[in-house]
Amino acid sequence: MASAAQRRIKSISYAKYGYIFILPFFLVYFFFQFWPLINTFVLSFHGNDTTVDKYVGLDNYKTILFETEVDNDILLRTSDKLEGKSAEEKKAMIKAEQDKQALQSQHEFFKKSFGNTLILWFGNFIPQIILSLSLAVWFTDAMLKIPGKGFFKVVMYMPNIITAASVAVLFLSLCSESKYGAFNQILHSVGVVEDIESTASDDFVKFVTGTWEPRIVIMFIQTWMWFGNTMIMLMSGIMGINPSLFEAASIDGATSGQVFRKITLPLLSPIMVYTLVTSMIGGLQMFDIPYLFHKGTGISSINPNVRTVAVFIYERFHTRGTNDFSYGYSGAASVLLFIVTLILGSITFYLNRDKDAIAKKKQRKKLAQQAKIKNKQFGGLSI
Repeated sequence: MASAAQRRIKSISYAKYGYIFILPFFLVYFFFQFWPLINTFVLSFHGNDTTVDKYVGLDNYKTILFETEVDNDILLRTSDKLEGKSAEEKKAMIKAEQDKQALQSQHEFFKKSFGNTLILWFGNFIPQIILSLSLAVWFTDAMLKIPGKGFFKVVMYMPNIITAASVAVLFLSLCSESKYGAFNQILHSVGVVEDIESTASDDFVKFVTGTWEPRIVIMFIQTWMWFGNTMIMLMSGIMGINPSLFEAASIDGATSGQVFRKITLPLLSPIMVYTLVTSMIGGLQMFDIPYLFHKGTGISSINPNVRTVAVFIYERFHTRGTNDFSYGYSGAASVLLFIVTLILGSITFYLNRDKDAIAKKKQRKKLAQQAKIKNKQFGGLSI
C-alpha cells in the first residue's frame, strides 16, 4: 500500500513546464505569422488607395483574375465622346476610363507574373532534382570508394547558406550588359559577341533585360543555391533504407539501374514528396532573386519577364505613391497564391499516397463492421 507522500509525488505533473517552454514560439507565431495571415484575408476584401476601408467583396479577385473590357481609344476620341460635356463631366469620364485601364493592367500583370512563376519554378526544380538525386545515389553507393566525400558535400551545400541578395548582386555584376560584364567578355573572346568596345552596343547578350536570358540565369541561380540542400535530404532518405535490401539485390546480380528503379526510388517516395512540396512552396513564393536581378533603380525597372507573383504582390503597394497603396490587390493575390499552393500540395500528397496502407485500412474497417454486425445478431455478445 503506497503511503500518502508517495501518492502525492505521483500526482505531480510536469507537463505544464513543457507548455511554458514552448509558449514563446506560439506567441511569436501568432504576432508575426498568424495575425498577418488573417489580416491579409481581411484586406483582400477591401478597396485600394483611398478606399482601403471600404468593403468591396470579391471585386479585387475579379479584377486580377478576369479581363476587364476597356475602350483603349478613349483618349484618342475624346472630342467625339465628350462633346457638349462640362469640364467636370469630361474629367470624370476620362478618370473612369483610366480606372478601367488600371483594372485591365492588374489582370495582365497578374497573369504574366503567374506564368513567370511557373516557368522559373519548373526550370529550376527539374534540373535540381535530377542533379541532387544523381549525386545522392553516387555518394551513398557502398561499392564506390570516392575520396573526399565530406569535402564535396560541404562545398555543394555552401551556396545554400549564402544570402540571396549577395548572390543576386554577384550574378548581376557577372551578367552586366556592358563591356565590363564577365559573361559577355567570355562570349566575346570565343567570337559569339563581336562589338564589345561600345557600352551601348546591341551585340551584348541581354542577360538582364532580355526575355529568356534572365530567366535562364535565375533558374541557374536557384538550382545552384538549392541542389546541395536537396542532395543532403535525399542522402538521408537513402541511408535510412535497410542495407540488406541492397546486399540481396547485389547477390541476385541486379544492375545499378535495377537497384535504383526497384529499391531506391520507391522507398524514397516519402522524402521525394517532402522535397517536391517544399520546393513547390518556395518556387511559388520566389521573390528575392527575381526582384533584385534587374537593371536600373526602382521597382519600375524590374524586367516583366521575371516578375513573379510575390514581386507582383510587393509592387501593388509600393509603386504608386506615399499615400496611394493597393493593399486590396496585394491581399487578393496573396490569398490566390495560398489557394494554388494548397491545391497543388493536396494533389501531390494524393498522387503519392501509400495505396497498400489505404487498402489494408479499408480491409480492417470492413472486418470490424462485419464483426459488429455479427455481434448484434447474438444480442451484442460475442461467441
